[in-house]
Amino acid sequence: MSAAEKNGQSASGSGAAYTGAATAGAADVAALVGGLLERARSAQKIAASWDQERVDEVCVAIGWAVYKDDNIRILARSVVDETGMGVFEDKMTKHKNKVMGVLRDIRGAKSVGLVEVDEAKGIRKYAKPVGVVAALAPITNPTATPASNGLSILKGRNAVIFAPHPKAKRSTALAVEFMRQALAKVGAPEDLVQCVPEPSIEITQELMRRADLIVATGGGPMVKAAYSSGKPAFGVGPGNAVQLLAEDADAADAAKKIATSKCFDNATSCSSENSAFIHKSIYAAFLAALRAEGGFVLDAAAKEKLRKALWKDGAPGYDSRAGHPPALEAAMLARNAPVVARIAGIEVPAATRFLVVEGGPDPETDPFYREKITTVLTVAPVDSFEAGLDLVERTTDACGTGHSSGIFTYKSEYIERMGLRMRSSRIMVRQPMVSGNGGAFFNGMPSTVTLGCGTWGGNITTENIHWKQFINLTWLALPLPPNRPTDEEIFGKLWAKYGA
Repeated sequence: MSAAEKNGQSASGSGAAYTGAATAGAADVAALVGGLLERARSAQKIAASWDQERVDEVCVAIGWAVYKDDNIRILARSVVDETGMGVFEDKMTKHKNKVMGVLRDIRGAKSVGLVEVDEAKGIRKYAKPVGVVAALAPITNPTATPASNGLSILKGRNAVIFAPHPKAKRSTALAVEFMRQALAKVGAPEDLVQCVPEPSIEITQELMRRADLIVATGGGPMVKAAYSSGKPAFGVGPGNAVQLLAEDADAADAAKKIATSKCFDNATSCSSENSAFIHKSIYAAFLAALRAEGGFVLDAAAKEKLRKALWKDGAPGYDSRAGHPPALEAAMLARNAPVVARIAGIEVPAATRFLVVEGGPDPETDPFYREKITTVLTVAPVDSFEAGLDLVERTTDACGTGHSSGIFTYKSEYIERMGLRMRSSRIMVRQPMVSGNGGAFFNGMPSTVTLGCGTWGGNITTENIHWKQFINLTWLALPLPPNRPTDEEIFGKLWAKYGA
């Protein structure tokens, strides 16, 4: 094991809450953040003078640093050891796919100078940096998030300061150090990428207050804090990926894709499927296919044991209102199925990959329909496509409005009806959502780890947050011959139908 790998290891345990350590005082916080910002602004001033060729050279260099096997092996091991979450091999795959996805998206994209010309409207658009970005990284993906977002931010000639989760700070710092080494190698200012060394709530709040833009990838409190900072912010809404299988779905294909998605990295992603509604005509075949993929279907008694273990009444954050369970038990987060089962007191075969429970009729009150950042999938049969679509809508409205939904069908009318009806920012058709939502090589979604959920999820955009969110555009308007419509052209049909 290399020295860098040893330095990346810790055993601080898990837990999703962003708590942080108490800081010495407001003056110390201001001084620390001020120093980071001063270095970032000096570095960004240099980057602002780069042409497109230089920007792309720097991005490729950084991309290679967080893509090559030697480095991401260190990062993956660091994350698993420090947080206790996820799967080493899957974290390596995640780095490969996310970094290459971003590099594919930014390749050849214009982010410097004149980037768009509309001759008909006499409009020219010029790209400019947004400045210094404060980027909050989650405990669930503390190295892939900086790698992916960092590339998108640097594509716009910006500087970025990452605020890691306190329980994943060593891993995030290690990813940032690899990026800084790449900057130095190509003669670029290392301070274009920095990391808060000892994160705390106070430091993160001060950083957000003084940065030019914020991108918050993580839990609800983190995103709310970003939106309350007084600075422009891109955040994410609550995740709760839900699938619908119509009567014409290929049960085996759907089961394989959903199982792969549910199990990937022990469900650390907000796009890991939490539930699926299946037409009754293929329900039995789907359950059989899930079993073939390593799923273990719990009976009613085992389901109740699991419920009590996943959500403990009276736990911190518990809300006694029906349908509002407490936060997931920290010991269950992103754990493999045998560990989850053991904690719940349930016996399962050693080869079990994920647990399957049958949901009740009411997604508003059954907690199993909510986001579960662990290897548990909820399923339920439905009588018709319309009944299934109604339950998908109710489930996401109870938790996860605006995030994502998916459908397995070959019927274009079903796909169209789902697209028209769902208040989801992204809908995946016959795809595993854990990879499809954030952009994959088998679809056209922009590659990202940060998924906007629109006003439905309390966000400013429904887009996958990528490099276009990290540039300012100057619109230059040339004079055109006047083109004012007549009153008759605009109001004629109204007058004819209702009178003037």
